[in-house]
Amino acid sequence: MKMKDIQKMMKQAEAMQTQMESDLDGMEVEGTSGGGMVSLVLDGKKNLKSIAIKPDAVDPEDVEMLEDLILAAFQDAGRQVDEVISDRLGNMSGGLLGGM
Repeated sequence: MKMKDIQKMMKQAEAMQTQMESDLDGMEVEGTSGGGMVSLVLDGKKNLKSIAIKPDAVDPEDVEMLEDLILAAFQDAGRQVDEVISDRLGNMSGGLLGGM
């Protein structure tokens, strides 16, 4: 492999990283739990953007259940973010390696 090819590949990798970071900032993924009783939105960096709780999910006698629903919705959204990132990285690396 020539030095010129390596430099070209490094520039492509840097461009892909910049694009991926931009995509993560703009990504929004919704996670739900309890049959939609709790839903929340994360960005691609797993920052919480919004949360919605249906009144039926709020039981003052069982706050622990609501906490569990929120946690489950967060984990659901986090898994979805991971899947999207994994898919995009797979597509990007294919483009990088295909250029060689």
